[in-house]
Amino acid sequence: MEWAPKLLVFCALCLSFALDATAETKEQSKSAKGKKRGPTKVKIQRLRAQESSPDPVLRVNPGASTDYTLVEDYEQSIHEMVKQLKNISEPQDSKCQVNLRLWMSNKRSLSPWAYRINHDATRIPVDIPEALCLCAGCINPFTMQEDRSLVSIPIYSKIPVRRLLCDPSKTRRKKKKCHKEYKMVMETVAVGCTCIF
Repeated sequence: MEWAPKLLVFCALCLSFALDATAETKEQSKSAKGKKRGPTKVKIQRLRAQESSPDPVLRVNPGASTDYTLVEDYEQSIHEMVKQLKNISEPQDSKCQVNLRLWMSNKRSLSPWAYRINHDATRIPVDIPEALCLCAGCINPFTMQEDRSLVSIPIYSKIPVRRLLCDPSKTRRKKKKCHKEYKMVMETVAVGCTCIF
């Protein structure tokens, strides 16, 4: 009966290894399920937050795919933004001040900005809204006055535009005809302002 304690220890070890192995497989299956659900859950939460935003720039169409946008839809959204800028009944405030009562993010920033329309006839879209910093410095959040020890700088982003390959008004030879052909290029545009030291 010398082998009985050894057999008992062997069985206990086998049982503990078996329990560890089943616990690991359960954790792996849970994490695999979490990975499948995780990104879609985050995507749904992001869509809900954007739908409820009062800022039209942040709002999205919940039925549309957020991963890809058609060029026509993109150009239409820029056209709508320009139309909104042109139709604003109140005068554009060009003062360096924060207005916390407004919902627009550009007026609530500590580095406020206004929008101007960047017009270029040889590009589609012809008009693009572009940010223009209103302060040389930044708004101090405690005094709500401009602080010149900080600097407001524009934030740039590259956006896709269609650029006309040849300009009909600039052709010097009458024999050479200019065919309206467009090429997709990336153009740098100021989209907002921020504070730096």
